[in-house]
Amino acid sequence: MTGDGIVLTENELRLMSLFSTFTGISPRDCVIDDKFDRVIFVVDEGTKLPNDKIGREAVNYMRRKVNRDVEVVEYSDDPAKLVANALGGRGILEVKIVTRGGSKMAIVSADPKEKGRVVGKQGRNAERARLLAKRYHGIDRVQIT
Repeated sequence: MTGDGIVLTENELRLMSLFSTFTGISPRDCVIDDKFDRVIFVVDEGTKLPNDKIGREAVNYMRRKVNRDVEVVEYSDDPAKLVANALGGRGILEVKIVTRGGSKMAIVSADPKEKGRVVGKQGRNAERARLLAKRYHGIDRVQIT
């Protein structure tokens, strides 16, 4: 169980242990996304994977080991920042969190030239943002405009 009241499965704990072994970074959470055949690791705010050959090789080795895509997202207590981090950060102009009819929604303003990159191929990035926003901040929808 993470500090956020999220219960982790045995498989998620095993994957987190592997990630920690290969990268030297202890993730705070792990989300298995069967829809896009990937594992999303959430790391503490301020934690960055080494952006050198060794860091890339560690993540690539992890991908081969689990036979899924591996993605890393930096956590934030600020819901808007978490959504931006989950979307990759690039091309995002603003993220607003609004409450309508009792449900929370994130409205993301993206640079029109970068909107495709923000949404991601087949909506991968948007789905990642939705999964994490719901899991951590109870946000039901992520709308990208």
